[in-house]
Amino acid sequence: MTTTESSAPAATAVTPYDELAAALRGDLITPGDPGYDEARSVYNAMIDKRPAAVARCRDVADVMTCVRFGRDHDLEIAVRGGGHNAGGLGVWDDALVIDLSLLRSTTVDPENHTVRADAGCTWGDVDHATVAFGMATPSGIIASTGVGGLSLGGGIGYLARRFGLTVDNLLAADVVLADGTFVTASESSHSDLYWALRGGGGNFGVVTSFTFRCHDIGERGTVIGGPVLYDFADTAAVMRWYRELLPSLPEELNGWIGLITIPPAPPFPEELWGRRSCAIVWCYTGPHDKADDVLEPIRTFGAPLLVGLHDMPYTVLQGAFDDLYPAGLQWYWRADFFDEITDAAIDVHRMYGEQLPSGHSTMHLYPIDGAASRVPDDATAFAYRDGGWAGVIVGVDPDPANAGAISRWARDYWEELHPTSAGGAYVNFLMDEGQDRVRASYRGNYERLAQVKKRYDPDNTFHINQNIRPARGSMPSA
Repeated sequence: MTTTESSAPAATAVTPYDELAAALRGDLITPGDPGYDEARSVYNAMIDKRPAAVARCRDVADVMTCVRFGRDHDLEIAVRGGGHNAGGLGVWDDALVIDLSLLRSTTVDPENHTVRADAGCTWGDVDHATVAFGMATPSGIIASTGVGGLSLGGGIGYLARRFGLTVDNLLAADVVLADGTFVTASESSHSDLYWALRGGGGNFGVVTSFTFRCHDIGERGTVIGGPVLYDFADTAAVMRWYRELLPSLPEELNGWIGLITIPPAPPFPEELWGRRSCAIVWCYTGPHDKADDVLEPIRTFGAPLLVGLHDMPYTVLQGAFDDLYPAGLQWYWRADFFDEITDAAIDVHRMYGEQLPSGHSTMHLYPIDGAASRVPDDATAFAYRDGGWAGVIVGVDPDPANAGAISRWARDYWEELHPTSAGGAYVNFLMDEGQDRVRASYRGNYERLAQVKKRYDPDNTFHINQNIRPARGSMPSA
């Protein structure tokens, strides 16, 4: 993120932002203000956008005020939650950024097994609140990820095989619509919007809070998890074994597979530091007295370099990668869904895994199996329910000078791997890749999403996202 000051964008000069600042409980930060560069920064340091103003909202009223102000003054509107979006779509040049990061409260209802989380929460906030009661709701694999972006795109992580995706556990959402009004979407209220929010991204409004179903996990929130690392030379054998084994495992056990460079830091043994590896990170949430039998096949396969399976609070597993991937690194993402891990795909993985351009660069495959695959394709906006994998290739490095090299590696890898894919990609992993990729990522659900978009955002006010354009023509009856 560059910190070089420049003159204020033209939009700032002609828009009465002092009126907006006076109407907000939160702060309005514009170019030249102290903290502007911090306010415009996001997780991916490859993103360098200069918004006209960043509104750090303190409540729902602030969000409503910002949406109305933006509409009244014909402004671009971007919405920032945790700031982890792959393409940096929480900020935009000359836009009014509605920053939700100060909305951080959580409320757990242990009797009804629910948690209500504000849109500025990270998954670390939610897990901290729920695991104290021995519960969790499905999310991703990095605790610093924002609740809003991950939830609206789908939510694939350690609990997906047992309890479904995050969107499968979303019970209700509070939403500020494009006209500045406020609604609650659920199965019984604005059900079409509720359907669209479960995978359709930030297209339909600004979600200010989420209510999720929670599940009992492990023993008082303790799981058995961690990595099993294999020599990179064993990648083909490990991937073939994994693709056959995973669907047969009890749904209490889940594991994603990746190609990594072993981090040069504890708890990894020093003799493994910097070594390329095929890794599987496992999470077992079932009864611990059955763990030995369930884990036996993954402890004993092949000749692993490390079997790092241990009892731990679920929060520890969820936060295991946060220090390795702090905010401010350079990121370039490419992604696809895969119905299967073919032999041809394994050949591509081996070739590009040997060329990992940095210690942070990696490839991951996340299972969409078990409970997640039993949800019908059209039950939520998230359409890829075939029992396959969501794959992502990320070039990552702290040095901006290496941005070109990590991007080329990721693009080349993806171009060779894409013919083995199912066509679309998990929208949370997409960069700015055009409408064809967005359509492919929603399969047969796209047209229905476009109709919901027309109903709730006919002018496409919320378009700084993986955009679903409003449908043309008449809408079907509700």
